[in-house]
Amino acid sequence: MFYAIVFVLLGLALLTLGAEGLVRAGVSFALRMGVTPLVIGLTIVAFGTGSPELVVSAQASYFGNSGLALGNVIGSNISNTALILGVASLIFPITAHTDVVRREMPIMVAVTGALWLMIADGELGRVDGVILFTGSIAYTTTIYFLARRSNIHITVSPIPDEDQEPGNSIVLDTVYLIGGLAILVAGAKLLIDGAISIARILEISEVIIALSVVAIGTSLPELATSAVAAIRKESDLALGNAIGSNIFNILCVLGVTALVNPVSAAEIRNFDMAVLMGSALFLWALLGFRFRLDRFEGALLLVGYAIYLYTLAP
Repeated sequence: MFYAIVFVLLGLALLTLGAEGLVRAGVSFALRMGVTPLVIGLTIVAFGTGSPELVVSAQASYFGNSGLALGNVIGSNISNTALILGVASLIFPITAHTDVVRREMPIMVAVTGALWLMIADGELGRVDGVILFTGSIAYTTTIYFLARRSNIHITVSPIPDEDQEPGNSIVLDTVYLIGGLAILVAGAKLLIDGAISIARILEISEVIIALSVVAIGTSLPELATSAVAAIRKESDLALGNAIGSNIFNILCVLGVTALVNPVSAAEIRNFDMAVLMGSALFLWALLGFRFRLDRFEGALLLVGYAIYLYTLAP
């Protein structure tokens, strides 16, 4: 049991470190090529903060741990909505722009509903994976062109402003890029092995571990980004990071995962999906009235998340 816990903790640390290296190298390469901060934020940074979920779920699916792969994404999305935004709004109340409530929230709810329908037959197949992954490309492309048409200059990055310049060495950036990917893969393997060992020792389902421990762990980059954004009073970044990650997780992460190997949804409860959809609708309702998420509402999200974790207890 001790070694399993060590594997999980070490895996989480490596995932966070690998994602950071990947983001820094990606941003540096993009800036060298003259790519705008908008494109960097919508692509490289979004991929970087979502890379732990992507690598963990893809590896789990490849090795036949379907419940862990799907549970990781569902749990991460619940965590993004309830835990991460709850913590961020407790640090500083979040104010949402009209576009976020009128465009991004409906998209998040729609893709969540689509996922629920796709797994109703007990499996997320390769055809579903193609549909989801195609949707991720369409979503990113649409957001990019809408932002350009509106002349909006958006930076969605956990990296401080003073670091928004290319690195001094291409060789060093390459080392960060390759090293980040390697560390991500190694961290994901350790996390998966540790989670499976804990599940077997405690005689509980791998899905329960995925929905809780693994989900929270792979959401650490989003948590760090949103917490820092809240401290800096950049509420758009905190909210956009959580909502964007949820959309990315369903469309891209599960799309790629299902393409690697069809994912069984047999162990996912309807209650888990109901909580996922309910948290999305609840957040939409909270933001829809006043375009604001205050500390009391953030506390409600955290209480709701605690109650959900309690329902996972064997």
